[in-house]
Amino acid sequence: MKKNKILLIGGSGNLGNKIIESNLFKDLYAPKKKNLNLLNSSQIFYILKKKNINTIIHCASLARMKECENDIAKTINNNILGTYNLVKAISELKKKIKIIYLSTDAVYPSIRGNYKENGSLGPYNNYGWSKLSAEFLIRMISDHIIIRTRFYDKDKINYRFSASDIFTSQIEIRSLVKYIYYLILDNFIGTINIGGKRISDFELYKKIKPKLKSFKRKDLIKKLNFKIAKDVSLNLSKFNKIKKKYE
Repeated sequence: MKKNKILLIGGSGNLGNKIIESNLFKDLYAPKKKNLNLLNSSQIFYILKKKNINTIIHCASLARMKECENDIAKTINNNILGTYNLVKAISELKKKIKIIYLSTDAVYPSIRGNYKENGSLGPYNNYGWSKLSAEFLIRMISDHIIIRTRFYDKDKINYRFSASDIFTSQIEIRSLVKYIYYLILDNFIGTINIGGKRISDFELYKKIKPKLKSFKRKDLIKKLNFKIAKDVSLNLSKFNKIKKKYE
């Protein structure tokens, strides 16, 4: 038996693809959705047992905020019910399995920034509420890691405008993959913010796409029917301590 058999859920998504491409995670099993559907409880239990899974990286979710606002049932199924089924299967298997859950900075109020893991929570849209609900389920597994983050892919900055007054702690997707690996090495348990320095969307993306033009958050809100972050920058004290060990 291999020492650490890892199940990757959400391997077809942007983050899942980068996890696979990194080759950091040995003995990784990344089934397609038709082979592992989180809405199929018996399928989950079968794979966990048959593949002798020791660790799960759960990065599958419905992440498009507009879709989450417009289709609550789909949001619940993808982001809450699927996670419930996974947690239930782990408990029924009666085997110690570490679960790493990719959450979001959208669980914070996103007004003043510098949010700490043990600070105030207050999602500002359906996506945030669904991810926070899933976090509570994940905590029922004693050996868990909840990662609150926001990431971007430097190769996929396809828009022409970006807000100069929306601030985040976004991290490049490849760096996030590396830090997930570090957390496994460190045997970390609990909730952790992962990100970079506080920066506006425009300032960040301008470095990658020099012809990018800026606009204001209020202009974006006029086009949307849901709330968006103002300042969701993260306090990274806990993350920086772990990062220092490996870099």
